[in-house]
Amino acid sequence: MSKKKWVATVVSLVMVAALILAGCGGGKDAAKKDEGKTYKWRIGYHTVAGSVRDLSAKEFKRVVEEKSKGRVKVELFPGSSLGNEQEMIEMVKAGGLEFSLPGGGALQNLVKDYAVLTLPFMFGNYDEAHAVLDSQIGDRLKKMAEQHNLKVLSFCDLGFAQITNNKRPIKTPEDMAGLKIRSPKEPSSIATFKALGAAVSTMPFSEVYMALSQKVVDGQFNPLDAIYDTKFYEVQDHLAITNHFFYNYEFMMSKKVYDSLDPELQKIVQEAANAAMDVSRKFYKEKDAEMLTKLKPHFKEITNPDLAAFRNKLNPLYDTEFKDIVPKAAVDEVKAFVENYRKTKK
Repeated sequence: MSKKKWVATVVSLVMVAALILAGCGGGKDAAKKDEGKTYKWRIGYHTVAGSVRDLSAKEFKRVVEEKSKGRVKVELFPGSSLGNEQEMIEMVKAGGLEFSLPGGGALQNLVKDYAVLTLPFMFGNYDEAHAVLDSQIGDRLKKMAEQHNLKVLSFCDLGFAQITNNKRPIKTPEDMAGLKIRSPKEPSSIATFKALGAAVSTMPFSEVYMALSQKVVDGQFNPLDAIYDTKFYEVQDHLAITNHFFYNYEFMMSKKVYDSLDPELQKIVQEAANAAMDVSRKFYKEKDAEMLTKLKPHFKEITNPDLAAFRNKLNPLYDTEFKDIVPKAAVDEVKAFVENYRKTKK
């Protein structure tokens, strides 16, 4: 190589090295800039202030704002002020809303496997449900939601569903025949109540009170705190303690937003979502009995039906309608897990 070419090569290498070093320095500066970035996030949900969703959202806000040392500010939007449940899911999916807290069954319209959590009498108590959600089954469900730009951070409790109506006390499955029952737009819930002989009407949660008061529908099903907080007892005469569905909700975030965060802030977000989950689980373990006591004066009659009769009536659905709603492998996996869990508790 000539001296002239050698000098040119050295100069070129020096220039490349300088550019690389400059790029490294810029990367560090960019990282520092990202780490100092501030955020303003919104959490939308369809239940009212004071509901368990509201309490868990407030806990998330407290933890995130405290641990991020002011980098994050969180605004809460209860009472469907940003849209109904399905609309908010679509907003999070599109990245237009940072967080939403949809009911566990609402995601079955996107991911069929989520319907397994809402099948009738799948869980006998909170411990069984928590064991499933905290296992590899819950982890797999979270991964499946990510395919739709939904980051499920934690599974929170909504309690066990009970039935109210203003026609008659419910003591047997036959008492459901002919009742017009409101259901969320969830295939598993619709199939369950049709099998019980009810006429099912779907509508957003925010419209249920008006529909009951105007007798558009005869009844509905929800956990006790939702019945109390939304004052359904003002327009319903009968309450049946059926525990037919275990309800949960997802503390859900836009995956696009989550992926844009630095690792430290992602860790804080997960810690806050876990804290929100703990609040919801503590709420129901302590509040179910209290809510029932508060509701007793408001109903003409509260019944405790023979649940074995309801199970027998609904069991055939697992080999018929439910096969088209949720993959059989998902049902078998959860059933086997619960059976093994029960054996460990004997």
